Amino acid sequence: MVTIEVVLGDITGQRVDVIVTAANESLLGGGGVDGAIHRAAGPRLAQAGAAIAPCDPGDAKVTAAFDLDPPVRHIIHTVGPVWEGGTYGEADVLAACYRRSLRLADEFGARTIAFPAIATGVYGFPAAQAARIAIDTIRSTATAVDIAYLVAFDQDTYDTLTTALHDQAQ
Repeated sequence: MVTIEVVLGDITGQRVDVIVTAANESLLGGGGVDGAIHRAAGPRLAQAGAAIAPCDPGDAKVTAAFDLDPPVRHIIHTVGPVWEGGTYGEADVLAACYRRSLRLADEFGARTIAFPAIATGVYGFPAAQAARIAIDTIRSTATAVDIAYLVAFDQDTYDTLTTALHDQAQ
């Protein structure tokens, strides 16, 4: 079973095989974590994203990591759901983001992966609910990944993820 750890910091500095980005459908880069990953990986990332776009919500696609430091070899781009109140299948789409990302990680032989808090930024998914979905989905998905890091960009996100991880361990 995959081990889940919560980390506070910059996802682009994680020492993992694969980094997941919370992308938009164009895969050209955006704001928040996606913008930070694109800046760190360099302009070839947007070119590679454009070549495989579009990416539907709940799906994921993979590119090289370009200018990110090893051991990062790949970036998985996944598109989360826009929160519309929770009655439009948003939870299922978010869970699909994590499942599909883990499947791609397996295809590329990754043993370690770093996830951001997918869809909790401008897409508006409630952070506590998103944290529970992330943890449940990672735990319930068959994968060869050994360690999944949930990387929080701020203290509030870190606290939310840590609380969800602790609550679900009970």
